[in-house]
Amino acid sequence: MSDEALELSFCSSLSQVLAADWNALTSLAYPLLRHEFLLAMERSGATTAETGWEPCHALCRQNGALVALMPLYLKHHPYGEFVFDHLWADAWQRNGQHYYPKLLSAIPYSPVTGPRFAVDPSLDVTRVVAAMCQAVRELAAERSASSWHVLFPDDASRSLLTHQGLLHRRACNFRWHNEGWRDFDDYLAACTSRRRKNLRRERRLVREQGVCHKTRIGEEISSADWALFYRCYQQTYARHSGHGGYLSPAFFADLARSMPEALVMFIAEQSGEPIAAALCLRGEQALYGRYWGALRTVECLHFETCYYQGIDYCLREGLSSFDPGVQGDHKLSRGFLPVETSSCHWMADPSFHRAVGAFVAQEAKYVGQYREAATTMLPFRRGNSPSPHPAALAPEHSPNHGDIDAP
Repeated sequence: MSDEALELSFCSSLSQVLAADWNALTSLAYPLLRHEFLLAMERSGATTAETGWEPCHALCRQNGALVALMPLYLKHHPYGEFVFDHLWADAWQRNGQHYYPKLLSAIPYSPVTGPRFAVDPSLDVTRVVAAMCQAVRELAAERSASSWHVLFPDDASRSLLTHQGLLHRRACNFRWHNEGWRDFDDYLAACTSRRRKNLRRERRLVREQGVCHKTRIGEEISSADWALFYRCYQQTYARHSGHGGYLSPAFFADLARSMPEALVMFIAEQSGEPIAAALCLRGEQALYGRYWGALRTVECLHFETCYYQGIDYCLREGLSSFDPGVQGDHKLSRGFLPVETSSCHWMADPSFHRAVGAFVAQEAKYVGQYREAATTMLPFRRGNSPSPHPAALAPEHSPNHGDIDAP
């Protein structure tokens, strides 16, 4: 089969691809690459030409069968990406060129590390990815796109892309890793006395203000829970960004119908009244925090709803990691490790490609220094700090619209 010719094409909607064919290639371990998740974005109007997220997903077939795929969008603005390239766009404009449109391989509005290719394991993945990269470059020329960007690829995807000449840009985000702790108290035992007292104090403060939390899984999430969640989601965006959020009720309703088994919602109640909610997606070994909001201000409510409830859930379920969303040095003192994340970039203009290469090389030095300094802020006792080894972080293992802690 591997000797047969590869047929490359692009589709303007995932509705043109059977869910069974798409999901047969992608791993259910990483729910954000599932056909249901990406199609819900389209059907709800979040990823369309009108919103500046024009789908043009890359497909590879052999003898008519889908054997490889890659999410791909033609972007007309920088919003919802979480990897900032404003300086590059300004440089293009100062030189009389247009930065937009550009091509983007990413999970829309979701800064969560994971695979960005899915390839039939019977094929030579290097050969397939090389063919797909060449097809994307040709598409860029056809659509007058300045560049191609791949955001938050896992290590395997990043290695394949850099082998094809894409530039590697580094960043630092935060992730909790389960070292086999039995429960939250066992986790706290790995922390220094001062940090342990602080974490216990924060959880106690929430309870003392009359707040309790409930966990809803999949079909347990009622229509009333969804209505509460969306009010909270909009409230967060309105407070931080002045708009009601990128995603509509139709998107979340679609997820509830099409992939309920991947949904986990934490709901906070104060004196019996719902006041906050956080929605996560669950993979086989990881929890991904995505969206949250609160209807009233309660001290430490954000930490409890977005971090401690997720850690508790991972410990109960035996999940290996929890990715709560990008940014936020405050995550460090609560046990979220500083981990390197990546993006990969190709510029159609060779001189700009070289200039961006010099930029990301210089930037990488500062990212490394920050990550090293950030480890000193972790709460763990000497010798008890977890190590985020690759097997624990890929593909399961990440600024802020659509993030669990803030837009």
